[in-house]
Amino acid sequence: MTILNGYKVLDCSIAMAGPFAAQRLGDLGADVVKIEPVNGEWQRHMPAGGANGNRINVSFLSLNRNKRSLAVNLKSEPGREIIRRLVAEADVFIQNYRPGVAQRLGVDYESLAEINPSLIYVSMSGFGEDGPYARRPGQDLLLQAMSGAMLSSGREGEAPQPAGQYLVDAVTAYTAFEGVLAALLHRERTGEGQKVEVNMLDAITTLQMQELSVFTVAGKPQQRSAEPHGHVYIRSPYGVFATRDGFIALAMPDLKQLSAALEQPQLAEMDDEQDGWNNRDQLFRLVREALPIRDTEEWMARFEEHGIWAAPVYGYADLVSDPQIAHNATFVEYDHPTEGRVKTPGFPIRFSKTPSRIARGAPLAGEHSEEILREAGFSDADITAFGDAILRGERP
Repeated sequence: MTILNGYKVLDCSIAMAGPFAAQRLGDLGADVVKIEPVNGEWQRHMPAGGANGNRINVSFLSLNRNKRSLAVNLKSEPGREIIRRLVAEADVFIQNYRPGVAQRLGVDYESLAEINPSLIYVSMSGFGEDGPYARRPGQDLLLQAMSGAMLSSGREGEAPQPAGQYLVDAVTAYTAFEGVLAALLHRERTGEGQKVEVNMLDAITTLQMQELSVFTVAGKPQQRSAEPHGHVYIRSPYGVFATRDGFIALAMPDLKQLSAALEQPQLAEMDDEQDGWNNRDQLFRLVREALPIRDTEEWMARFEEHGIWAAPVYGYADLVSDPQIAHNATFVEYDHPTEGRVKTPGFPIRFSKTPSRIARGAPLAGEHSEEILREAGFSDADITAFGDAILRGERP
């Protein structure tokens, strides 16, 4: 048995953050019903990275395992009737509609709480449900830019570089996931449902707890340097450096140990804290000039010998083949009825008695519509009468 077995989640979210949060609940055993339009969620048709599949593109595939699909027109009265019936028996409802859409569709918190007072209702947004930015698009890169994080690395005067991942979406997904679990625990203790609001701006801001506290409490300015240090609030050398055959990351080495490893006597004469802060650029340049004479593997051996924190800079091919990744079983593989053998990142949390598992891959649009409606108590005649309000049972 998985840990959330018996809980039902209605996932009305789109794109990445909402579906990712719902998938994590499904990984823990919840029965997640993905409610999507009769022509399918838009991300089925707009693959990230141009990665098309056979019938399900990789973007959708990666964010919607362990779910069943109910394809229904929520703008129709039959569609709203279906949702009301499902909400009555649901534990969690997740949506990330634009402001005002939930109310127009009749799936706002107040409406659904009347049907099911014990419902955990999760509302996800870019900037919050109200306020001056409420109607701005909640897109990952835009939130990275506004979070302040970009200006904690790189060279002064140069354009900052965004993260190479959908960082804000992922952080927001995990924030919502955490919120659902906390609200379910509260309900177990009290029987009381509630609304859980999560927005991308707050999620990426609170992730920077240390950095922002250094600024707000200690008053330290966020000042980039001439060299591309990895973080404005960490002493030099701290960053990524070219070797003879690749790149290596160094984190706050003891300068005397670094002097021995690099065979650079002048480093031994420097003070970790004083020079690490006051002569950051000079230190960075000394390390940058020393490293291209050896391969990454050679430097890793030398740094380990001298107790210096270092790591090779991986690409995805390196990561997937790494022995620790293999030992941890970080990736999972399963067979999908239309996409074949699928290998994706698995489960970041290990439970000794209730392990996560993959019960099903990402569904086709409406693949489980009839099954879900019958479970909700609708008869075959009811389902037939719904007509175009639902997409019936598309099969692999």
